[in-house]
Amino acid sequence: MLGIEDLWFFLTASIILWITPGPDTMYILGRTISQGRTAGVVSVLGIGAGILAHTFFAAVGLSAILMASATAFTLIKVAGAAYLIYLGIQTYRSGKELKAAHPLPHQKHWKVFRQGFLTNLLNPKIAIFFLAFLPQFVSPAEQHPAAAFTLLGGIFVVGGTLWCLSLVLFAARFTRMVRSNESLSARINRIVGVVYVGLGLNLLSSKLQS
Repeated sequence: MLGIEDLWFFLTASIILWITPGPDTMYILGRTISQGRTAGVVSVLGIGAGILAHTFFAAVGLSAILMASATAFTLIKVAGAAYLIYLGIQTYRSGKELKAAHPLPHQKHWKVFRQGFLTNLLNPKIAIFFLAFLPQFVSPAEQHPAAAFTLLGGIFVVGGTLWCLSLVLFAARFTRMVRSNESLSARINRIVGVVYVGLGLNLLSSKLQS
């Protein structure tokens, strides 16, 4: 389908990443607790819009590279694999506690949306992650790579947005769970670290077999 490879692996990895609490999760929970569900929903939409922008930029840039040179695209994929493995090791070894959500100052809804959008749009780590993550699942022989990248990115954004909206509905309960379990972040970091390393090794394995 559109030159997409290992779709089920992509979906499995995406689900694990969606449900992993991070700074965006804590922001959404904090905003929901402070201003209610509407503000929580607006914050989710702002974050989703920022990630969608990164998807578009990645699709355009990676498509241009693939159309210009299959060899350059392969190098991008291998470099992305190395980055994911590095990210996985760093995440696995991280012992930082996940900070629980705290009430945030009241803001108008358009400012809540703007904050979520700009925080993600201006985060270089998200751009690098998409450049490393998406190429794994697109065949170098694909003649319409922009569509493939956009579809994968769209799936990632839609799924993540739906998950975050569910968190808004259960914000209070989820926040209590985070606060009552001091070792939660350590276990989550190990799981996510293994996922990142697995993604990188999967790509390297596919390149060695090709």
